[in-house]
Amino acid sequence: MGRRGPAPKPTNLNVLQGNPGKRQLNTSEPTFKKAIGLKPPTFLDRLAKKEWKRVVPLLEKNGLLTEADTAALAAYCQNFSRWVDAEKLVSEKGYTYTTDKGNVIQRPEVGIANTAMKLMKSFAQEFGLTPSSRTNLSVKEADESEDPFVTFMRGGKSG
Repeated sequence: MGRRGPAPKPTNLNVLQGNPGKRQLNTSEPTFKKAIGLKPPTFLDRLAKKEWKRVVPLLEKNGLLTEADTAALAAYCQNFSRWVDAEKLVSEKGYTYTTDKGNVIQRPEVGIANTAMKLMKSFAQEFGLTPSSRTNLSVKEADESEDPFVTFMRGGKSG
């Protein structure tokens, strides 16, 4: 039997949320280098690469992307592409079709679209890309007006 209850959140996500449960934070959680300028994997199709290029800057800006996240992000992007493709087919051909025996059944594309959408949503939630998944996040905006050297000379304290 698997672990009960909701999946545990990463420590940095708990910190961003202000540790609402007031539970002891995991201080020995592995950390990964923040990713900057990640290129989309070559196996992604055209639409998935386009989604990658749209989402990566958003995640980088908020410090939510590390080098260890590339496979999960690629899975999100590919499911996004699969969902869009299946929805296009459903729009063209409809939700159902009639078999050679006269039975009206759901098109396979409807199931493909639904599955891809569920998978896409679960990956999107992991990255805080849905409204409900980011309601408790508070990301401190960097003060871009101050020179980083001045901040360094003050001992890392701005203002």
